[in-house]
Amino acid sequence: MAFTASQIHFFFFSLFAFLLIAVQARLNLNPPDHAALLLVQKDLGIQGQRIALLCNSATISCERRKANRTQLLRVTRIDFRSNGLTGTLSPAIGKLSELKELSLPNNQLFDQIPVQILDCRKLEILDLGNNLFSGKVPSELSSLLRLRILDLSSNEFSGNLNFLKYFPNLEKLSLADNMFAGKIPPSVKSFRNLRFLNISGNSFLEGPLPVMSQVEHLSADLDQNNFVPKRYILAENSTRPNQISAVAPNSNSGNALAPASSHNVTPIHKRNNKKKRKVRAWFLGFFAGSFAGAISAVLLSVLFKLVMFFVRKGKTDGSLTIYSPLIKKAEDLAFLEKEDGVASLEMVGKGGCGEVYRAELPGSNGKIIAIKKIIQPPIGAAELTEEDTKDLNKKMRQVKSEIQILGQIRHRNLLPLLAHMPRPDCHYLVYEYMKNGSLQDILQQVTEGTRELDWLGRHRIAVGIAAGLEYLHINHSQCIIHRDLKPANVLLDDDMEARIADFGLAKALPDAHTHITTSNVAGTVGYIAPEYHQTLKFTDKCDIYSFGVVLAVLVIGKLPSDEFFQHTPEMSLVKWLRNVMTSEDPKRAIDQKLIGNGFEEQMLLVLKIACFCTLENPKERPNSKDVRCMLTQIKH
Repeated sequence: MAFTASQIHFFFFSLFAFLLIAVQARLNLNPPDHAALLLVQKDLGIQGQRIALLCNSATISCERRKANRTQLLRVTRIDFRSNGLTGTLSPAIGKLSELKELSLPNNQLFDQIPVQILDCRKLEILDLGNNLFSGKVPSELSSLLRLRILDLSSNEFSGNLNFLKYFPNLEKLSLADNMFAGKIPPSVKSFRNLRFLNISGNSFLEGPLPVMSQVEHLSADLDQNNFVPKRYILAENSTRPNQISAVAPNSNSGNALAPASSHNVTPIHKRNNKKKRKVRAWFLGFFAGSFAGAISAVLLSVLFKLVMFFVRKGKTDGSLTIYSPLIKKAEDLAFLEKEDGVASLEMVGKGGCGEVYRAELPGSNGKIIAIKKIIQPPIGAAELTEEDTKDLNKKMRQVKSEIQILGQIRHRNLLPLLAHMPRPDCHYLVYEYMKNGSLQDILQQVTEGTRELDWLGRHRIAVGIAAGLEYLHINHSQCIIHRDLKPANVLLDDDMEARIADFGLAKALPDAHTHITTSNVAGTVGYIAPEYHQTLKFTDKCDIYSFGVVLAVLVIGKLPSDEFFQHTPEMSLVKWLRNVMTSEDPKRAIDQKLIGNGFEEQMLLVLKIACFCTLENPKERPNSKDVRCMLTQIKH
């Protein structure tokens, strides 16, 4: 039987591949690499996999190296992209001295880059994009002279860019969507092989950017005035992209998208097989995850209903509804059923919606509660005028809104509703008592000189409010818009921790809706977003605008209604702040009581964030998660 030339070639190719596999099978993985790889996998969150089976796979590659006249396998490539990893990068990575590529993008890895990575002297590709890494990048990273690709985009890195010293072989540099601050180092101009540069989405970076004619794709979006960025990328893209595409504005070629870079040169048939394996694994993972998620959802639903059944088991004939386990039994609030239920209690506040009383919760070892009494005259009262009827309907709508929203949310920075007691002539809403009162009360006392509130306390309050908003807007199952965020509606607990309160105007955004349209403007003058005035459409970015004003109040020490602003050309806190921040002396915006405490730079950063939050275009404002991240990145 005669063989054709192609059959002979195929036979020899198969034989060569078999012999290569046989030789590889007899080789052992270098013991130090084996130990280091185990530690790296463990810290990344990968468990129970045999290293020997992973060599020369889709995730880990090894190459032969001579050592004392023997052949050993050394780890040269680690690629765990899009694996849902939730761990950290181990310092043991520095022991993999032959490592050429470390690719871990599109995971949820956190903490800092270990300084031991500087020992990977042969590293050519470092891709950590789209994770949760934070802190500063090792300052001597430029000692990795062989680096061709450095992608740290879409993380939470902070600090300056002084690690960009000398990268003679660097072709792609992406630092987009982080918290980097300071000026672009002129050393970037010396990266002679750089073709792709993206540093956009770093709000605290300042220009100018060195001229680099060799760069083909550039995206920077720097603010040349150093105070008010012309664009804030994260506000328009809250989800992080899996691939970085940079746009070159102001280029002659127009807005061209940068092609996604390929880190490895792999034969076509191997890439196809790899894609097929990944697709199969994805489908299996999807169905397994869906099944497990469905079972978990059913169990959690049953458990939640059981908990709520026992929590609400203590209902009385007065239809008392208990929302918190802090109220052990309904009898603890039985005194509210009496005609003069709160007559003997101390009144601690009075507002448009009713009166607030202070009381000790029976059987709670001195636990203090606040009771809001909202008057409801008999519906058929003949003396009610049309105006009274409108006010009554407004109050009842606010009571209903507060009960519906506060009864279902729990967060450390939100004031929880403990119980609700409807009466024929009023409604009682029971809350935790906040002995420090509202932020507005505290700031007023500071102005009068009867109390002090240092900068660290103010910064902590700002972070707490941002965390509460993040829960309402993003983390809760349904987006909730507060609509009346202001210092008077921020209460402070015993530890001066911020609690957002008064949800009478709050609205839950229906699923698949981006805004709420109202028939009239609701809120407080000075805190209302301009687009709400114009369109009567309310979004979460309107809350962000209000929060920006609150941030400014914390640093400036003056409310928007302060007479000071009536004597300025702008006659507006927001416009005045914007002009001062772009002036030669932005520090004059800081409360004089805070000057000289050594935190002036940090306070200016907070005022910059306030400027971002109060931008005219709501699309350019950050979302609540971005704001909270920026505030927490400010170090003292």
